[in-house]
Amino acid sequence: MDIRTLAGRLGLSIGTVSRALNDRKDVSPATRQRVLEAAAQFGYIANQFGRSLRIGRTGTIGFMLTLEHDSALHGDPFFMALLEGVQAGLFAHGLDLVILLARKGEDGDTFLRRHIARGTVDGWLLSGTQHEDARIALLIERDIPFVALGRTASATDYAWIDLDFEGVVARALALLLADGHRRIGLIAPPVTINNSHVVVAEYRAALVSAGLPIDEALIHHGDSDEQDGELATRALMALIPPPTALLLMGETAPVGAYRALRGLGCEPGRDIAVIGLRDNPTCRALSPDLTCFTLDLNALGLALAEELVAILADRDSGTRAPLQRRWPMELRLRDSHRAARLEGDRAGRL
Repeated sequence: MDIRTLAGRLGLSIGTVSRALNDRKDVSPATRQRVLEAAAQFGYIANQFGRSLRIGRTGTIGFMLTLEHDSALHGDPFFMALLEGVQAGLFAHGLDLVILLARKGEDGDTFLRRHIARGTVDGWLLSGTQHEDARIALLIERDIPFVALGRTASATDYAWIDLDFEGVVARALALLLADGHRRIGLIAPPVTINNSHVVVAEYRAALVSAGLPIDEALIHHGDSDEQDGELATRALMALIPPPTALLLMGETAPVGAYRALRGLGCEPGRDIAVIGLRDNPTCRALSPDLTCFTLDLNALGLALAEELVAILADRDSGTRAPLQRRWPMELRLRDSHRAARLEGDRAGRL
């Protein structure tokens, strides 16, 4: 049944029926109730395509994911928990969430331009922000509402929420330095990813503050997944002298690192200290239990949704400053960092 037929059944104008279905204030409560009951009785479903053309909105938000991202590639529950919060936040405002997945190797800017041309969604949520991210420049140029899960070096005046990578590295390094470690290997994401630059800068700052030299050989950039964690750990442990501690800034890198260390006859948590990025379910089976960081992914998703909803509501006035926030992560102390404390002459030799 279309809206014209529904209006005829009720003896009302199409405009009145449309206003009642869209909960407009210029329709009496009794008329609105009558229209809604009839729509349910006769199985009326609004033509969403036609409605979108009339009002210039789709009522949907797009979350762009890419298979280049470690978590998406390996089906990690990071995004499932995050998207649950996003969906809840959007649903409360009558908005739907669609996941738009770019193919592996596909240019993100081209992908986004295609969907902008189609008018697929009203606003965007981006992840995996690059150091120089053409997607963000494009959305700013087109004045399209968006919020990024992450920062970039190429633009500053936009809304973002990023994990507090500075705090993660600072707390991890403080813990390891306090235990006497002087050669700390860092396994960081690829240099194209912005958080890789944040992580390395904080790592360098912590060493300089401790009066230690920076050995570039101890810094590894890679996919920071399980395979890369294994290969990078083997390469770092081949250095002379090898590191006495590892900081792994990848979701599944600790799994590969544990495997590599044991293959070299080195026991995590006893012969070498290991700290991971996040309390990833994939890493929970590791023994000894991994020292890492936790966060509330559902709350993070809700915050992303609420900021985008606020931007959509403020489009006409444009008076509010965009939210820019580092999302806190809590240190989860377990056993993997508890290698034998390095003191005195031994720490100096290493």
